[in-house]
Amino acid sequence: MSRSEDQRTEPPVLFSEIPLGPHGQFRLGRATLNRPRALNALGRDMIGLLLEQLPRWAEDPNIVAVWLDGEGDRAFCAGGDVVQVYLSMTSEDRYAEDEALDYFSHEYRLDHMIHVFPKPLICWGNGIVMGGGLGLMVGAGTRVVTEQTRIAMPEITISLFPDVGGSWFLNRMPGHSGRFVALTAAHLNASDALFAGLADRFIPHGAHERVLQAMRDEHWSGDPHQDQARLDRLLRGYSHLGNAGIRKQLPASPLRQHLDRINDLVDHPTLAETVHAICGLTDNDPWLQQAAANLRQGSPTAAHVINHQLQRARHWSLAEVFRAELELAVNCCRLGEFQEGVRALLIDKDKQPRWRYPDVESVEQQFVDAHFEPLPQPNPLADLE
Repeated sequence: MSRSEDQRTEPPVLFSEIPLGPHGQFRLGRATLNRPRALNALGRDMIGLLLEQLPRWAEDPNIVAVWLDGEGDRAFCAGGDVVQVYLSMTSEDRYAEDEALDYFSHEYRLDHMIHVFPKPLICWGNGIVMGGGLGLMVGAGTRVVTEQTRIAMPEITISLFPDVGGSWFLNRMPGHSGRFVALTAAHLNASDALFAGLADRFIPHGAHERVLQAMRDEHWSGDPHQDQARLDRLLRGYSHLGNAGIRKQLPASPLRQHLDRINDLVDHPTLAETVHAICGLTDNDPWLQQAAANLRQGSPTAAHVINHQLQRARHWSLAEVFRAELELAVNCCRLGEFQEGVRALLIDKDKQPRWRYPDVESVEQQFVDAHFEPLPQPNPLADLE
């Protein structure tokens, strides 16, 4: 029986330790997200398991590196399990703010932990990598994408915002491309991810097991800096774009191709002008047209929230970003449009959300400002550095 055939008897995250080197003195900690039928969507239980295990591996001197991947070939992680969050928030005996605070505070703590992990951490980002999945991948020390990688931050479609550190990494993408991706939920491939600084290496997915075997055969030192150099050398042999066989599997990058156009579309003094420019584009390009369609269908309120959050977070530290994103995420849930977005897209699936405002011009500034109010209690992420 394969690992994915009987989900009832298996935990949602599979942990193992792989002996490394000729004598097996060192080990590779492997964590595999194990909800393939749900595209490895990140549930609260999975977050808890990773929060418990990663510090153990960080402190274990025999663990020289950590490998993070997803079960199955379809997805590394399709995002946070917002359906689970929605159902817990709409239960009669629970408080929406409490459920949102619990889920997002633990998710963001996990993302931050990955960013600052003290040992080599490899994320194999094959297949769908969206929302919370990108939050896991982008913080890893070595981020691998494949010919099957499909990345997006689709939060505007459920009246949320690109969280999980998105306020940090989207602001570091070339030109205005981060803002464009946030407003349009545009899909990115492996080449886009490399161009945007969201990934480090392209390796064909068929090499997955060969790379793991090469890590088993490598001589490791136990010193994180030396072992990162060993890892880089090892992976270079599987990702060298001078190799014609590898290069031909790398797709073209629409993000790079259209960067000048994207910069023109986003470079306006007001959000309304930017939205009109994107929604009104006449370019005969399927990728740009789909991005415009996503924005038209998205929440006008979320467009304002996204725009303001990216502007104010431009020079923040990673810890500051996660603390502010937690306040913003809880308020998005408290104010109601998030539930409506999840209902329309993922629960009833009618794809007809009843947004509070019909367009960005109609959105009241007072309602936007309410999303940025501080939490009534101390921020659970106050200890992040």
